[in-house]
Amino acid sequence: MTSTWSGGLMETQDRIQLTKLRELIRDIPDFPKPGIVFKDITPLLAHPAGLSLAVEYLTQPFRAQHVDVVVGAESRGFIFGTAIARNLSAGFVPIRKPGRLPGETISEEYELEYGTDRMEIHRDAISPGARVLIVDDLLATGGTIAACCRLVSALGGEIVGLAVLIELMFLNGREKVADYPVHSILTFDGE
Repeated sequence: MTSTWSGGLMETQDRIQLTKLRELIRDIPDFPKPGIVFKDITPLLAHPAGLSLAVEYLTQPFRAQHVDVVVGAESRGFIFGTAIARNLSAGFVPIRKPGRLPGETISEEYELEYGTDRMEIHRDAISPGARVLIVDDLLATGGTIAACCRLVSALGGEIVGLAVLIELMFLNGREKVADYPVHSILTFDGE
């Protein structure tokens, strides 16, 4: 197990805590399509100490980054993003699927590991020059988070980093967001 914690080697206590977090993630085979092994975070979300610890580990590297806005991708990015925004005394902006935001939006299409989709953000959600942290639960092929980066950049936001709970290393999603620092808590080298 590895993490991209900035600041060097993790202490033994961190390794123990990360092992406990990993145990709260369950695999669901053949969801949402045959051949996909879904990393289900609902047991972690239901576990008060696990949820609190995950949010803290996601927040920690960005405490000194002067983040203005945390952006969360629909829908699990909302869960972690709002809590991280609170921890950083920053605002929160959702990026949603088409038709779910009431104001004028811009959109981006992206590829998933099992198809394509589209995301939207309000045209006035981010001020030019705002320092933005993008949050999601999972980095797999990188399509979703790369689309979020394009949306934030299109509005003039300055992306200070990307934070994800889980990174599926074998899908090489980091390659699509190589221009930005990625902070992942739990990594998986195989399905």
